[in-house]
Amino acid sequence: MKKIMRVMMFVVMLITMNSCSADTAEGTKDTSAIETPNTNYSYNDSELETMKLINEYRVSIGLNALQQINYISYKCEEHNKEMIADKAISHNGFVSRSEDIMKSLNAKKIGENVAYNYKTAQAALTAWLNSAGHKENIEGDYTHFGLSITTDASGKKYYTNIFVKL
Repeated sequence: MKKIMRVMMFVVMLITMNSCSADTAEGTKDTSAIETPNTNYSYNDSELETMKLINEYRVSIGLNALQQINYISYKCEEHNKEMIADKAISHNGFVSRSEDIMKSLNAKKIGENVAYNYKTAQAALTAWLNSAGHKENIEGDYTHFGLSITTDASGKKYYTNIFVKL
């Protein structure tokens, strides 16, 4: 059954993935015993501002504000470091990240937005809201999120924002 789920998730990911638009994965996990992995994450001002803006937007359209989970932000940061090493913005490894978060947090649904080289939190949010796939994640049926903004050696920012429904 697990093998079938992974194959199905992979097929769904291949179908839904398109030029850095949002990705989502869904699973069926029991949420009766949620235990968040103990991961410390120090948020920078840009990350805090971006999360604040996302929540303000969600609330302005009648949705719930999302709660941040450090573990998710840690996974976002890992992905940013991979993109910087590859010198390419991508959703590479999304299936693996999703499976890890589903297992670690008993998540039911996961979505991911990535962005590159936006100088401000507002600019990144505006770009995501102007992209149908990214906007779908921001407005999605999620309860929690994490975010990392990592600057490369040349000063360009890489953004990874993962949305989770517990």
